[in-house]
Amino acid sequence: MNEFDAAILGIIQGLTEFLPVSSSGHLELGKAILGDTSLPEESLLFTVLLHFATALSTIVVFRKDVAEILRGLLQFKWNEETKFSLKIVISMIPAVLIGVFFEEELESLFGGNIIFVGFMLIITALLLWLADKAKNTDKKVNYSNAFVIGISQAIAILPGISRSGATISTSVLLGNDKTKAARFSFLMVVPLIFGKIAKDLLDGNLLESTTPAPQLIIGFVAAFIAGLAACTWMISIVRKSKLGYFAIYCFIVGIAAILIGYYN
Repeated sequence: MNEFDAAILGIIQGLTEFLPVSSSGHLELGKAILGDTSLPEESLLFTVLLHFATALSTIVVFRKDVAEILRGLLQFKWNEETKFSLKIVISMIPAVLIGVFFEEELESLFGGNIIFVGFMLIITALLLWLADKAKNTDKKVNYSNAFVIGISQAIAILPGISRSGATISTSVLLGNDKTKAARFSFLMVVPLIFGKIAKDLLDGNLLESTTPAPQLIIGFVAAFIAGLAACTWMISIVRKSKLGYFAIYCFIVGIAAILIGYYN
């Protein structure tokens, strides 16, 4: 992987982390197109840095929300901020359990299995299509909703299942307000990303990376800038109920991935 490839993969991660088209799936497709044959553990630091960049972009876009949550928590009272934070914690439980007990099995799926990615993209398309048909409400995410949305987030670890698409669609199908669903979806992943980074640092896995520093820096910057644009854009898209277009896109790319994987 050279600097140009790093920039392309960074842009792909930044855009697709927030747009409901599966960042993991598109990274796998991007690596396949660019001819990246590195093993998952060899490019782990690069992948972690890309996710860290998009987590930072989320914090920047939702800086007012994050500040309000922190101020509310520091009051040490049972207020709206504390309740929201508890919902975030509840939503993390399924993904944490999957990550702890099935880490090796999950890593085996990120080896360029384009056909698998294609089928998962078609599932993402179906979720987005269903959510696009749902009526808008002013309902907030409740505690039981948070856990169900968390299950969707855990399933979205699979390459090809869009994390934002699955979580937003699940939330909307549960009857929640679309803008609130997008806000919850984007904020719920930030603690998981930082937790994943901390775990990899403690395990020493990141030290095994063979990716040179220039590629790491270029990929990080590209993912951060693209993430800022995509996060802001996605909020507007969800509010205007335009998820159907992404459903069509995911379906087309999914079919294309299946055909490419089959004939190759």
